[in-house]
Amino acid sequence: MHGMAGDIPPEDFVVALCREAGRVSLSKWGGSLQISRKGEVDLVTDVDLALEELIRESIIRQFPKHSVVGEERWHEDTARRADYVWLVDPLDGTTNYVHGHPVFCVSVALMHMGDVILGCVYDPLRDELFYAAKDAGATLNHGPLSVSHTNSLISSLLSTGFPYERASIDDSNVDQLGKLINGIQGVRRSGSLALDLAYVAAGRLDGHWEFHVKPWDVAAGSLMVSEAGGRVSAVVGDTWSPFETDIVATNGEIHEALVAALRRDG
Repeated sequence: MHGMAGDIPPEDFVVALCREAGRVSLSKWGGSLQISRKGEVDLVTDVDLALEELIRESIIRQFPKHSVVGEERWHEDTARRADYVWLVDPLDGTTNYVHGHPVFCVSVALMHMGDVILGCVYDPLRDELFYAAKDAGATLNHGPLSVSHTNSLISSLLSTGFPYERASIDDSNVDQLGKLINGIQGVRRSGSLALDLAYVAAGRLDGHWEFHVKPWDVAAGSLMVSEAGGRVSAVVGDTWSPFETDIVATNGEIHEALVAALRRDG
């Protein structure tokens, strides 16, 4: 990344941005929300929209040449082509948030020429801030992160998620979960993919898999897993980017076994 220093935000800028978004989401939590539906079970609130605008304006003010895309302002062409593009999910876990279930976060990542170079995930309820920069490691509240050393599926605690359109598609992950459930120690479903990936990086989970994922959900967390010593891939194929539609993120030691189990037919 030599020669790009002027275009790469300092850590304190990103941290302050995520903390402010988290503070706002927490201040509105449990209050009256304006809720609309993007699909039968896919919700968006006025808080999602306001936070995305807050983050976008803050970034553009400091870095006017950067592009900002997110869940509520998604332009895939911009995301794929811009030199510097921020992938923003200002409220990952909207369904939890709406129901008062205490699991949600802010997720922000910066890509340069298609590579994620920094990521931040902030959980305002627990005041836990996960941060990663490419080739510089990953941290939780400034302490170093490291993945777990669990080396077998039967001893693994995994997490997963299910797509909003699960009722109308074949690969809804229900079959895969059914195949895996008896061969692992346990499975969790938090409702926040960004936090799930941060937890893999922190060693709290041994791995995560999910289908029909979106770039803004996985960009920050995938970098954290890699920088904490883990491994990220698609179910099929060794290369991975935030534009893949599925993700397997693990401590590395169980990666091949989990991928093999997810690929298995019958």
